[in-house]
Amino acid sequence: MSDFQKGPLSGIKVIEFGQIAAGPFTGMLLGDLGADIVKVERPDSGDGMREWPPFFVDEDGDGFSSNFASLNRNKRSIAVDFKNPDQLKRLQQLCQHADVIIENYRPGVLSKFGLGYENLKLANPALIYCSISGYGQTGSYSQKGAFDVTVQAISGLMSVTGDEDGNPVKCGVPVADFSAGLYSAYSITAALLQTKQTGIGTHIDCSMLGSLLGISALQTSEYFGNGKVPRRLGTAHPRNAPYQGFQGLDKPFVIAAGNDKLWREVALAVNQPELANDPRFTTQALRAANQKELAGILQLSFSEKTAAAWLEEFDRRGVPCAPINTFEDILNDPVVRELELLQDLELPGGQTTSTVPFPVKLSGFQNSIYRRPPKKGEHTEQVFDEWQGN
Repeated sequence: MSDFQKGPLSGIKVIEFGQIAAGPFTGMLLGDLGADIVKVERPDSGDGMREWPPFFVDEDGDGFSSNFASLNRNKRSIAVDFKNPDQLKRLQQLCQHADVIIENYRPGVLSKFGLGYENLKLANPALIYCSISGYGQTGSYSQKGAFDVTVQAISGLMSVTGDEDGNPVKCGVPVADFSAGLYSAYSITAALLQTKQTGIGTHIDCSMLGSLLGISALQTSEYFGNGKVPRRLGTAHPRNAPYQGFQGLDKPFVIAAGNDKLWREVALAVNQPELANDPRFTTQALRAANQKELAGILQLSFSEKTAAAWLEEFDRRGVPCAPINTFEDILNDPVVRELELLQDLELPGGQTTSTVPFPVKLSGFQNSIYRRPPKKGEHTEQVFDEWQGN
């Protein structure tokens, strides 16, 4: 990378003991900002996500997982057999050169191989060691198995997701994995600043459960504030209305009239200005309390025109609104290209796909994909030689 392209984490060496989603996502975020990410995989199985379809098949018939590629750009891969004493010792020595270690194994697993924080900090006291797990490194749930859907369930998130009269459903995006990855990357960057000042590293204990509770601040504060259990509302909002999805003549759309001014614009848009002064709807609190009745009134009007017609009208009036897109819809929306939210991604077999790069812009730094996702163990000797100065 040129000096302009070097990211704010350039020069930071990171070892990732990551598999599937949370750990690899954390590593990729740091790699996108310039850190040197070395992914450690076992020679036989490697990261389990390598086996997830769909696959891009090269001319030799070898397949490469699109899912794996989406979380493992800007990394190198080394293959190490933990049960081989010589290879394990070599890996332990490599860890002495790392600034950061990321791992999302079940608590205690890596310690059995001398790769836990207490083992490695003896030779590397400035080490920042980030452990990602379902329920944390301590406590009665620490050894409990965890996947994204189980943490969504236990955290309460599923209880507020879905239609009011329906069953709880999981979020369509694995938010437990990815929120833990975001919290981990954020904590690592903060720890890097502290370690630069003190020379002392730290052990970061990031749980998926804690991450989901962290992003559920409105729901937890609602419970603490009034003792009532937050409930499912479909697309509606507990304290705002009209702030939900509606059905147009052809397809659904969403509006978010989050204050009195916007509500008056909605009333004018449906040609019922008297609604703005209806005693049931004059304030935000009243609209929220009577939102089912309000939604029924508005839906009668919304059924008369296409979603596109209503969206054009609300955009003209400054009322936040949006179509309910599929991923095909949004990935082909010109604004995604305008915002540079798609980049080409080369794969090991020579094929090219598209991916969403680091989505935040930093002045003076041109985000780039400077390393394609690696083959398993592709950089083993290169990394050992380079990091250990051989």
